[in-house]
Amino acid sequence: MRRALDRLYDGCAVLAALGMLALLAAVLLSIVSRQLGFNVPGIDAYAGYAMAAAGFLALAHTLKHGEHIRVTLLVGRLAGRARRGAELWALFAAALLALLAAVYSVRLAWLSYTLHDISTASDATPLWIPQLPMALGSVVLAIAFLDELVLEARGQRVSQQPEEATRNE
Repeated sequence: MRRALDRLYDGCAVLAALGMLALLAAVLLSIVSRQLGFNVPGIDAYAGYAMAAAGFLALAHTLKHGEHIRVTLLVGRLAGRARRGAELWALFAAALLALLAAVYSVRLAWLSYTLHDISTASDATPLWIPQLPMALGSVVLAIAFLDELVLEARGQRVSQQPEEATRNE
């Protein structure tokens, strides 16, 4: 199970990287098209879709590598059972919020699909297409938070500190 979850997180990270490459390609195409005097309709919208896809698809991988911004002002001062209780509460709350975001993201994409909702920009893209990576990223983030919660409850969670945090000024 651990290997399957890690593959899921890594797979989403690869998709996020592809989204970033698509964003780069869209921006470069936009720049080149302006310089050469031709127009690519909807290229700005596609750049936005790629940026949103990259952001949402990278969330779970970022969480699992300890790179999310975390306010540890209170938890950092606790020790023992109090710290563990605070960690469990924080992970439970985060998992609940992530589950809500996942439910509503999937619902939004489904409604856009069933209602045949399209972009108001010149590209007229069916909105469920760019909403799908957002829904997938939200679902995988919820899975990652539930994974962290279960690991913490079992006492198996390894708290990762990003290297940058150890070199703060």
